Amino acid sequence: MTNKDASTPQGQDLLDAVGTAFARLRRRTMQAPVDPPTGPKDLKRNLVLNIVDEAAEAGTEMTVGGLADHLLVDPSVASRMVSDCISHGYLVRAASQQDGRRTVLHLTDEGTALLRRFRDQQRQAFEFITRDWPESERLELARLLLKYADSTARLPAPGTAGGPPVTP
Repeated sequence: MTNKDASTPQGQDLLDAVGTAFARLRRRTMQAPVDPPTGPKDLKRNLVLNIVDEAAEAGTEMTVGGLADHLLVDPSVASRMVSDCISHGYLVRAASQQDGRRTVLHLTDEGTALLRRFRDQQRQAFEFITRDWPESERLELARLLLKYADSTARLPAPGTAGGPPVTP
């Protein structure tokens, strides 16, 4: 059996391939057959709704500027993404409970339902892509993906010291 820890050339090759794998995952997972099928704006809406939902779960407020910071995009891009979600009934703007001068974003019932649909589609895609894997490997990958995602909570918030730079 080949030793594939990080100190070996094989281990380094494996770790070097992670970036390419993540790029393929984002691009190709959208091709998995799911019901209902995903639309062209679903990825953007999914990103926006997840960020607003995560902020609410953490007990924090999300603004358009905060969304732009999280997505590492220009505020005008974030504003267009939010406007799309508002015009389709997935988000509403409201006065901040912490600072009445700020406007914050909240999911509507329709937004929560769409987020559930996206999560169901992602599970369908996972099950389709791994359909011929042994069950133990599918569950192990699911466990490790959740561990990886949970570990991202330790990353600094965008726009803070130590966080990714925010472009003006």
